[in-house]
Amino acid sequence: CNGHLKMTEVWNADELMGLKGAPESPSSHPQKQQQQRRLSSFRHKKQVEPADWGRPGHLTQEEVDVYMKFKEQVESRGGEFRKTVYCFGEEEGEAFALTRWLRARKFVYDDTMIMVEEATECRAAARAVDFYPEPVDALGCSAALFYALYPQVYTGHAKCGAPLFISKPGILNVDGMECITTLDGIVKFHWHVMIHDFAARLRARKVEDPSFKRFECFCVLDLAHLSTSQLNSRAMSIIKEQSFIDSLCFPETMAKMVIVNAPRFFSLSWSVIKGWLDQRTANKVEVISSKKASEKRLLELVDAQYLPCDYGGKGPDTNDLIDSTCTGGMKRLFHEVLYLRGHGSVIADVAEGEEMDVAVWTRSTLGAAFSVTHAEQKHGSPYVEDVEVKHHGTEDVTEAPTSVTLTKERIVGPAKIKVKADSHAGRFSTHNYMVVFEIY
Repeated sequence: CNGHLKMTEVWNADELMGLKGAPESPSSHPQKQQQQRRLSSFRHKKQVEPADWGRPGHLTQEEVDVYMKFKEQVESRGGEFRKTVYCFGEEEGEAFALTRWLRARKFVYDDTMIMVEEATECRAAARAVDFYPEPVDALGCSAALFYALYPQVYTGHAKCGAPLFISKPGILNVDGMECITTLDGIVKFHWHVMIHDFAARLRARKVEDPSFKRFECFCVLDLAHLSTSQLNSRAMSIIKEQSFIDSLCFPETMAKMVIVNAPRFFSLSWSVIKGWLDQRTANKVEVISSKKASEKRLLELVDAQYLPCDYGGKGPDTNDLIDSTCTGGMKRLFHEVLYLRGHGSVIADVAEGEEMDVAVWTRSTLGAAFSVTHAEQKHGSPYVEDVEVKHHGTEDVTEAPTSVTLTKERIVGPAKIKVKADSHAGRFSTHNYMVVFEIY
């Protein structure tokens, strides 16, 4: 099966409505059986909790009819249409995959068909290159550097079984992000994450626990350090593009979202936004400003062994988890955006037993001369001197930026390293450079 489980669960109408095991209808007349089923469906519909609406075992007769019609189309069309529906693999199971798409369009058949067709078209380009199996091919930089600027990590799972995902948009450094990649690169990387990371975690959970049925994610959104100035058009473009792909191509995958460390301005806005959402969606989201309260609530929803220690659990710190994404022998990295206007410098330490490489990323078409010296030895020889760092393209932000490794060989610790830069643009304009210290 190429490492994948075959889809074995096929639900009939009674099972989809949660009527399995009910006594057989005393009437053998098909029309009366249908009437009795619809009556049972009506009674059943009144009892369904919002969280269970539209899920296998909780459908009404009308929803089952739409389900069966959609199922017939998925199987008859096959090909890319079917692959779009089973975006996480056959392991999700027929009933759970199909109802996920149907819930996204309120079980309106025509709307669901249009959605799948649009999603198939949306994912076509990424599908043609296997959804970018290597992060660097998507981003143009390492995943570790991307996560350093926009911390996001999967770790363990919640008590509901869903993989636990922690995102820290309050730390998102848009200036730095623009130095290392493009919006298109971020979108490509999102395809990589959803298909090669998140989907693999879902399938692994199903193998680990066959009772795990709902292919969804438990999300912790940490808004610490978020300010209104960060919610600019550039930051919103990143969030908007990712959200568009998720809502169209991976619908109904949020099991729960807990927003922690919410600043006051967000909490006030959420009280208004919540009123615009349907009850089922609103019930999935909790906003907590207090650190103590958020830790208590998260431990109610996630076992301590899976919850990172910086959120009140006993699991690895999220910063350590992000460091673990480093490859090629790299242990961790430091970064700092150098807003260069004339002259500037950045300092970092490399410990005993460690080695350091230094790289610079930029979009500046005027450039700067960079030198690497020992910060505590004023008269010592520089490691490198007057290395030209300049973007060899235009100011078009859709172009890939330029990167230059300053160090000819790794710097051996212990040492305090100073990176100095002299701008060719003078003192009357500011140009951004992302200085990256890679520790081995």
